Amino acid sequence: MISLGIDPGTATIGYGLVEENQEGSLHAIAYGVITTPAGMPMWERLKIIYDSITALIEKYQPDRAAVEELFFAKNVTTAITVAQGRGVILLALTNAGLPIAEYKPNNIKQSLVGYGGAQKPQMQEMVRILLNLNEIPRPDDAADGLAIAITDIHSSQYNQLME
Repeated sequence: MISLGIDPGTATIGYGLVEENQEGSLHAIAYGVITTPAGMPMWERLKIIYDSITALIEKYQPDRAAVEELFFAKNVTTAITVAQGRGVILLALTNAGLPIAEYKPNNIKQSLVGYGGAQKPQMQEMVRILLNLNEIPRPDDAADGLAIAITDIHSSQYNQLME
């Protein structure tokens, strides 16, 4: 199974593709970021995001996808722009016919580290360990995309066991 994990945004969108083999081990297929220029009109940035997500799906053919849910306590303006990017991401995933899961940040931390209040360095190190990587994936958004994909694989395994 291949899961595409996405850390949504409008300026920088992190993604990670993780495959679980038949023995149950995980490995990273690809990870990185999609970036959009700050001075560009929002509708053009959203098109870049949509087209980039669609291209990732076409290239890697994931079986499912997962997106981090939004959590903003203070900056409403940032929340609105990130929500726009997230909406375009969900549209691209839906148009591709992928099953989509959504995870809260503390659930992702709980899944990887065992503690919902884990700090970013703990998360990044656990991503490195679980995927048997030589170094922590950079930038941070790409590591987050991988963490979301790992959480999705773990969660789908659990859901299959419960059925």
